[in-house]
Amino acid sequence: MQKRVIVMVLDSFGIGNLPDADKFGDRGSDTLGHIDQYAKEHNLGFKIPNLLKLGLGKAYQLVNGKMLHADSNDYTVNGFYGAARELSSGKDTTSGHWEIGGCPVEFDWGYFSDHDNSFPQELLNKIVTRAKLPDYLGNCHASGTTIIAELGEEHIKTGKPIFYTSADSVFQIACHEETYGLDKLYELCQIVREELEPYNIARVIARPFDGNSSANFARTKNRKDYSLLPSAPTILDVCKENGGEVVAIGKIGDIYAHQGTTVEIKASGLPELTDKTLDAIKTYAADKPTYIMTNLVDFDMNFGHRRDVVGYKEALEYFDTRIPELIASLQADDILLFTADHGCDPTWPGSDHTREHIPVIGYYQGKELNIGVREIFSDIGQTIASHLNLPKLAFGKSFI
Repeated sequence: MQKRVIVMVLDSFGIGNLPDADKFGDRGSDTLGHIDQYAKEHNLGFKIPNLLKLGLGKAYQLVNGKMLHADSNDYTVNGFYGAARELSSGKDTTSGHWEIGGCPVEFDWGYFSDHDNSFPQELLNKIVTRAKLPDYLGNCHASGTTIIAELGEEHIKTGKPIFYTSADSVFQIACHEETYGLDKLYELCQIVREELEPYNIARVIARPFDGNSSANFARTKNRKDYSLLPSAPTILDVCKENGGEVVAIGKIGDIYAHQGTTVEIKASGLPELTDKTLDAIKTYAADKPTYIMTNLVDFDMNFGHRRDVVGYKEALEYFDTRIPELIASLQADDILLFTADHGCDPTWPGSDHTREHIPVIGYYQGKELNIGVREIFSDIGQTIASHLNLPKLAFGKSFI
């Protein structure tokens, strides 16, 4: 029987600022630590025993030199634990995932840095002409939920799409799923993706929403990302090209521009994403090298960006309860790994990502192993390649 690796990316689950965080305005950011501190100060409790049994508390200590309040030190670690630093120059989803896969971003993305009138007029004129738009709304840095509340009603009345961006390399478009139309939104995003070629922007994101007024507008599960192709082969490509199965769950297919995947499974929300991962573990029983990768976007989208500390804490506690199911579903030689792609400290000013270490913890044959603080996210990809007996990647060192 062939081997398998299952990687679950807790999107935005940073565990303490990187040494260069000051360059990003993120010195002192700490997604996990500040959630933990908030829970202690407000007597909320913080119950994540299964993550702690895999070594999350010890991984946090490696980075920060102190223990979590949630870690009672009562748990015998039965997993590998450590952290990783990002080599890529960004703090975004694309850079983080590509680097995990063995393709660090060694160039600078393009950004729309101006908070107002963010997009070049020449670009906007081309989009309006090609898409035959009546005009557009927004054209600024904004939180997705806030700008929908502010401009959603005008969008419905006028048919003008809402354009906005952030500190990330991204062009986001919000439109009402029914009055504007989902297919029409996707077509617009494809046009924008093509017009952005000279600007080197990592992603265009379709942000459909529903509801009939600012009081009840809500983003739907039909988000879609239009990413650039990875700039070099990733572990997904290597696995697929060597006859393996690559199962992408959630927005993983979008992040890697659908390159290197053999199966793509759409899902949204922590319960469904976890259920689909369990289904994939049962379905793809390793008659060939198998890599299953899931992105758990809720941590970032619903709690990190919205600066919802309690919501983030409760989402972690819920996910923690599902970890025993995941471990019980494994075959003897499987690796189950939990990590992140960047931070998004819910206590931090603004609504952008934060430049942080990511956890690298997981289960492999129930053994305790301290893998230390890795110098590049790509050590994850190289470990996958080594475990699945695939050709080595250009970056990273295996830790198992």
